[in-house]
Amino acid sequence: MTMTEMKVAYCKRSASHKYALGFVFGGCLYVITLSFAELSKYFKLDRASSKRGGFRKIRIKLTSADRAELSAKAEKLGAESLLTLDPKHNKGENFERELTERWTGETWVKDSVPFNVAGDIVVNGENVQVKLDGAELTNEKILSRLMAC
Repeated sequence: MTMTEMKVAYCKRSASHKYALGFVFGGCLYVITLSFAELSKYFKLDRASSKRGGFRKIRIKLTSADRAELSAKAEKLGAESLLTLDPKHNKGENFERELTERWTGETWVKDSVPFNVAGDIVVNGENVQVKLDGAELTNEKILSRLMAC
C-alpha cells in the first residue's frame, strides 16, 4: 500500500478523527489537539523489521521545527519526566494516563481497544485518539484485514 492508500483506509475505519498529540520540546511535555488532516502532515511511511513482518507502517514523526511551531499553540503539561512516572508502562501509556486524569478526571485503565472501535479517551462526549510523537499509527497488515471486512 502507498502512504495515500493507507491514510484513506485508516481515515475510513477510524472511530475518531480527533487526536491529542503529545511531544517533548525544551524538556517540557506538550499536547495539542488536531484533526486527522492536520495530524497527517506529520506522518512518515516506515517499515517494520523483518522479525515483525516487514509491513509498511505509518508513524507520527515531528521535526525540531515542527515541535517549536506546535509548542506555541500547545498546552504545556509539565516536565518530560511525566512520561516516565510509572515504570510499569511505556511513555505512550504514561502520556495517555496523564491526559485521561487531567481531561476527564477519571482513573486511567490500560486497555487494548483498536482504533476502529473507539478512541483512547472520551472528552466531552467525543472520542479522542491519544498519540505521542514517534508512535505508530497503524500498519498495512491491520488495514488490509480491516478493509476485507
